[in-house]
Amino acid sequence: MPETIRGSLYDFPQYYDILFGADWKDEYRFLVGCFHRFAERRVRRVFEPACGTGRLLVKLAKAGYRVSGNDLNEKAVAYCNNRLARAGFKPTIRVGDMSDFKLSRPVDAAFNLINTVRHLPTEAAVESHLGCVHDALATGGIYILGLHLTPTRGPRIDDESWSGARGPVKVTSYMWSKEVDLKGRNERLGIRFDIRTPTKRFQIEDEMNYRTYTVAQMNSLIARVPGFEVVGTYDFLYRFDEPIAVGPSTQDVVYLFRKID
Repeated sequence: MPETIRGSLYDFPQYYDILFGADWKDEYRFLVGCFHRFAERRVRRVFEPACGTGRLLVKLAKAGYRVSGNDLNEKAVAYCNNRLARAGFKPTIRVGDMSDFKLSRPVDAAFNLINTVRHLPTEAAVESHLGCVHDALATGGIYILGLHLTPTRGPRIDDESWSGARGPVKVTSYMWSKEVDLKGRNERLGIRFDIRTPTKRFQIEDEMNYRTYTVAQMNSLIARVPGFEVVGTYDFLYRFDEPIAVGPSTQDVVYLFRKID
């Protein structure tokens, strides 16, 4: 049996990045397409709250965008800044809370695609997050936010697995729902990384809590946050010309918010 390390996955940014960086091309094309179609200003400056390893920020920087971000995990921040520096850019990522930050100057677009907002445990924290993003954006700028919803109609996906590789290192992830408390608005998830290198195999196992959102709860949240309009909704396939209608059976959604004041 492979060795199992029990700890935070975010403390192993090199493996996290291999896994979540595998699909960067679809995400990157989607972001740039949204910048051009939905922003009412030219997008030059881009911010990612809770950016992790910055797999997309470095690609955007290479394309000429001025990028910045924050994250609570110091190891992820160091990893992201190091990769920016290696690519010839300033280390613009800071340790910070996605629900409590203020930028020194406005940005034209912000994004967070992979469910991270559900780490925020309360409605007040999520409202604070959206308020911080609103204040960080210039008028006409956009925020692209992706998360999983809890369906109230039809089947529900309780687990998922995906893989990524970089050179001789392969990382396979398995995530499963351990417990869902709809009244308490919490889903307890298990997640495991299976890592294979040329010389060893081991696992990293973690547990995390995600706040749950039905489409009605998300609509209520959006209605309480002033200064935004929703200008598009998509799923996690990132097919730019195929927007979706969000309903009771929707499980993954990307909301496009535009700042209107």
